[in-house]
Amino acid sequence: MNALADGLAALADPTALIALVIGLVIGTLVGVFPGITGTMAVALASGFTLTLEPAQGLAVLLSIYVGANFGDRIPAILVNTPGTPAAISTTFDGYPMAKQGKAGLALVISGMTVAAGILVSMIVFMIAARPIAQVALKFGPAELFSLVVFGLTVMVSVSSKSVVKGLLAGVLGLAIATIGRDPITGDERFVYGLNDLNSGLPFIAVIIGLFGISELFEQILTHHAKKVKPISGLGRWWPNKAEYRQSIKPFGVGAAVGTFVGIVPAAGGDIAGIVGWDQARRVSKEPEKFGKGSLEGVAGADAASGATLGGALTTTMALGIPGDSVMAVMIGSMIVWGLQPGPSLFVNRPDLIVTIATIMLVATAISLVVSLLRMKSMVKILDLKNQYLWAAILIFCVIGTYTTTNSMYSVWVMLISGAAGVVLKRAGFPPGPIVLGLLLGPLAEGNLRRALMIDGPVSLVSHPISAVFLGLALISLVMPVISKQLKARKKRAEQQRVAERV
Repeated sequence: MNALADGLAALADPTALIALVIGLVIGTLVGVFPGITGTMAVALASGFTLTLEPAQGLAVLLSIYVGANFGDRIPAILVNTPGTPAAISTTFDGYPMAKQGKAGLALVISGMTVAAGILVSMIVFMIAARPIAQVALKFGPAELFSLVVFGLTVMVSVSSKSVVKGLLAGVLGLAIATIGRDPITGDERFVYGLNDLNSGLPFIAVIIGLFGISELFEQILTHHAKKVKPISGLGRWWPNKAEYRQSIKPFGVGAAVGTFVGIVPAAGGDIAGIVGWDQARRVSKEPEKFGKGSLEGVAGADAASGATLGGALTTTMALGIPGDSVMAVMIGSMIVWGLQPGPSLFVNRPDLIVTIATIMLVATAISLVVSLLRMKSMVKILDLKNQYLWAAILIFCVIGTYTTTNSMYSVWVMLISGAAGVVLKRAGFPPGPIVLGLLLGPLAEGNLRRALMIDGPVSLVSHPISAVFLGLALISLVMPVISKQLKARKKRAEQQRVAERV
């Protein structure tokens, strides 16, 4: 009860409430602007929150996370351009509805199902996170190392079209993590006489560079003036009773899919939304309407992508493995605050878990109220020139990174990481595994070496939990390859049947 009271009291502080509102405004605006992802916004904001108390900083970052998942539906429905990747599936039926004069109805259903999806997944978080963490508290060095390997391989398998490139990106992140001092002996490694490297690369600067600056550079390099004009005729807003009933089944399917997908490390709202939309279509009585302006399609897709938030939070807080790319950035900020997400957090700071859950619920409620208001002012924001936005983002990135260390060294690391991110992205190497390797590399290395010193290499496979995680890691790497081969074989078989008919 003390943890509950302390957790709620932390958010009752006026500063924390102001931070929450600021985060929601930023998150909603970030969602409205296509191309500015929630991960990018959280990475940028993390530099400004490091001097705040944990509750205040989390209020900013988590509310950006929530706000972006409401704001991104607006351009998806009105201009057929997802504000963030999580809203890709919203365009399937949201934009066709808007073209039919039902944009307002699509926006309301979208906002309601996103909010309800987050609520369902947060219930799962509050029920399941602590039991999972209690089991994980029994993990030894071998189990912790295997868990990190599993988390890294899952991100590798889902974040890139090529498993090899994803794996190489993860290895690069692990290699960068070795710069600095040895976690066991404290000896210098790969510092080459540069004192700034003694404590390793500043991961906040690397995160902002890979997720923020690289995206900014990429947009500048690929910018073209052609733009779809937003649909201004929003039509009626509120669903009738039949439409509410029609949305219940696809919402239930989407929420279940999204919560499960969110719990899987690194599988974000974009994957959940597409899977949720597809599963809602399968159970619908009118599947032929999907993709042509189906209300069920919007409900299923948005419930799924919204429900990933609580699922991702469960994995992150219970196991210390990022549930998605935003949670990877969040872990970086929490480490700077002296907090290590994972099983020990539930023992050492149970009040913080209560604060996190409360922030998510309050942010969702406020975002829902805002999303149910008319969005005409938001539509006008879509006409803002990108050049002004780019300049503002670059300035905030530089200031935010500089404030983390009060050194230009961090700024240079950020800019170099941004340039490297553009090159890696164009070559097909995803940034997610790099960041995850950088963040979890020291944890993996330290536990591996402890396991080897205690029981030797055999401990990695002789301990049942460790062996299971390593097995799952192997499966997560092999399955995409097998799936790709099966799809190619099926495609060849279909082409052969068509040729035989001709």
